[in-house]
Amino acid sequence: MTKTDRPSAFPTWGAFENWTALIVHRRHANVDAITQQLQRIGVDAVECWPDVPENADITPFNIVFFDVDMGYDGQFPWQPQQAPVPTVALIGSEAPGRIDWALRQGADAQLIKPIGSAGVYSALVIAMHNFHRRHALATEIGALRESLDQREAVAQATAIVMLAENLSPKQAYQKLRLAAMAERISVEAAARRFLNEQQAGPDRERA
Repeated sequence: MTKTDRPSAFPTWGAFENWTALIVHRRHANVDAITQQLQRIGVDAVECWPDVPENADITPFNIVFFDVDMGYDGQFPWQPQQAPVPTVALIGSEAPGRIDWALRQGADAQLIKPIGSAGVYSALVIAMHNFHRRHALATEIGALRESLDQREAVAQATAIVMLAENLSPKQAYQKLRLAAMAERISVEAAARRFLNEQQAGPDRERA
């Protein structure tokens, strides 16, 4: 597989000039058709088959086209649905096993083979949109999970203080809040530290 020195960058919506595409497909007329369409919109193409080496530098590439018909597990140096760039599945066979494999890869768009004289531009637009939307959603879910974990930590710490010092929920939370203010940290951070200290106590006793 050849590489370029062009850094990976996402352009403005629909502008793909100076992009580089990696096409993971055996030599075929479909590859030629994709390459010709890419060239018309200013996208360079690099071919690679049968797999992308584990130590391959993916950073020069802005998008990956991959063959579903002959694809296999472990073909890429990333886990399924964790490609670092948008991906487009090239589908010829409608065999259930092939469709299932394609779905597990988490492609951002698809092209049906045989490839004609159009369709690549639309696939690029859809793939880029879905890739960014998927990553934005993952970031949002991660933030929500972190917020939930922090709230649970505060609730647990408050409950422990209530039981240990026979305080009301409001009093226990206020004590936790004052401790956080004294340390100049958030209540959530104070709660997490308190829980860690509580956990460390029994561990030291067992040691």
